[in-house]
Amino acid sequence: MARKSVEQAVEDQIKDQVFSDLQALIEDSEKLLKDSAALVGEEGETLRKQVGIKLRQAREAVNRVRGRARPVVDATQDYIGGHPWQTVVISAGVGVVVGLLLGRRS
Repeated sequence: MARKSVEQAVEDQIKDQVFSDLQALIEDSEKLLKDSAALVGEEGETLRKQVGIKLRQAREAVNRVRGRARPVVDATQDYIGGHPWQTVVISAGVGVVVGLLLGRRS
């Protein structure tokens, strides 16, 4: 059980970092696009370099997240492959609980 909670914590941390990085990238890109409307010449070239840097950072962030998430994905696939009936029973149990909870709301 402890391993699952540690893996879940790592997975949640990875997701939070990805969303944070993507949100920052979006905000920076929007600012750069607004600033670029009236720029030509040397200022335009500087802006293009900044956009290039941001895109490179985004690619690096995606690669980092992909690398950190790979062990979690592999562990999940190994567990499901090694314990197919347990996976089916757990999934069915979760479905029943969710169904009961949603049924109470109606």
